[in-house]
Amino acid sequence: MSETGANSDAAFCAGLVREHDFDRYASTLFVTPEIRRALLALYALNVEISRIRDLVSQPLPGEVRLQWWHDALSGQEHGGIEGNPVAAELLLTVQRFGLPVDRLTRLIDEHQFDLYNDPMPTMAALDAYLGDISGTLFALAIQVMTPPFDGADHLAHHAGIAQGILQVIASLPRDSAHRQLYVPLDLLAQHGVSQEEMFAGKATPAIQAMLIDLRAQARQHLDHALELAREAPPEARAALLPLALVRRDIIRADRSNAAAFQPEPRSRLATLWTLWRAARTASFRAR
Repeated sequence: MSETGANSDAAFCAGLVREHDFDRYASTLFVTPEIRRALLALYALNVEISRIRDLVSQPLPGEVRLQWWHDALSGQEHGGIEGNPVAAELLLTVQRFGLPVDRLTRLIDEHQFDLYNDPMPTMAALDAYLGDISGTLFALAIQVMTPPFDGADHLAHHAGIAQGILQVIASLPRDSAHRQLYVPLDLLAQHGVSQEEMFAGKATPAIQAMLIDLRAQARQHLDHALELAREAPPEARAALLPLALVRRDIIRADRSNAAAFQPEPRSRLATLWTLWRAARTASFRAR
């Protein structure tokens, strides 16, 4: 591939992540160009497979798209891999940094859940799902930045669950409209909330209490991740910059008792400011 083509692929990935996942895009602004390019390739893959549900009307075409990505990473013959800028950048990143393909394929496989309307059964199932998606992205970002170290996967797992839970809460309006439920059934039962109440999209007192509980669990995972981060190599901490946004959002939601189904979008300026402060102070605390 020519240098011009490679640069074009990298620019495509950057634009894709900037448009669809600004939090992760903004977090890459504080690392070196080579590391940034690798992270954007990983995050572009996540954007591509996360959007499949919105691009297909039936699960089967979505399964086919996920299988294409699975085969592309596994090295199986498939037409058009070189012509796909995200696939090209991703394969280059896997080669340069020796990333484990099995973790990426497991991330892809987990997104099969998104194609169907089966509810998330338990909190343990949600933790596993988020760990294999958001946690994997943290783990691979850490691997891009620093050699392996003890506790890296444990740190990434808790970071991914904390971030993922907040994403589940933020996506409630969209998911409820699709009659899709990521909030676990056992948590709904604990608070006396039915699936139909969730799909109705009205913030009842029981739903509000349930979200307080869910944010508290996100905070526990966040606190655990931050404790583990203190023992991590300094080079790995830039991979954890998105946790500054997680902490900020938890604090603000708890202070305002943010209403379900009416998320308060964080401005891009607030995102950049929070990440800049965290990068500058090597702290993930927000006020």
